[in-house]
Amino acid sequence: MKRYRRNQMSGRTRKLMIGGIALAIVGGGFAISTGVSNAGTTTAQAPREDCGGLDQALRQNLQFIAGQRTAPDAQSAARIANRQAVVDLINQRRVVAGCTANVAAEVPGAAAKPPAANPPAANPPAANPPAATKPAQPPAATKPAQPPANTGGGGAGEVVCKGSTVTLSGEAGTPFASSGTFPIGTTLKVTNLDNNKSITVKVATPSGSCVLLNNAAFEQVREPGKFLIRRAVIERVG
Repeated sequence: MKRYRRNQMSGRTRKLMIGGIALAIVGGGFAISTGVSNAGTTTAQAPREDCGGLDQALRQNLQFIAGQRTAPDAQSAARIANRQAVVDLINQRRVVAGCTANVAAEVPGAAAKPPAANPPAANPPAANPPAATKPAQPPAATKPAQPPANTGGGGAGEVVCKGSTVTLSGEAGTPFASSGTFPIGTTLKVTNLDNNKSITVKVATPSGSCVLLNNAAFEQVREPGKFLIRRAVIERVG
């Protein structure tokens, strides 16, 4: 009788162990399949941003910082701090998007330095003694009559800076623009052709680009998740 009971109990124990192992295998398989499907879903929900747009936005902000350091004024430190915060944010986006390009600032004044390497500028005037006869040429007075020192035309309502992209300056406050082409106080209308949104702002600070929008202005015309307006129309309206 004792042997029969032992055999009967051992038989039940084996069945319980086998059932437990089967459940563990099924549960493990379910966990693995669930994890894989979740991973696939997560990957599918993480689209990468455009590296070209991020790189160009980074380059323009670095160029602005370099320009402020080259010719600083009383507000340069605050502008540089604001723009550096934008640079840090763009760099974080570039890491997530897998952007690997080496982006550097292009300082506008750097290209103008090579002509200064020509010291014999003192010789040409001596080589041209008939300089006194040149004032007889009146057309020199007609050239100053061309005011368009700005790259994009001059009339109100005229499209200017054709082909230029627009990004944010990183400056806070109410909507305004910064520009290296138009003087402070100029009124510009910026339209994003990708979503047909537009904003009219005044130039309040200088920059190294045709037009940069501060944070508040850029938010009104940007597309979600983008730091660059590639297809922009810029009009001078005042």
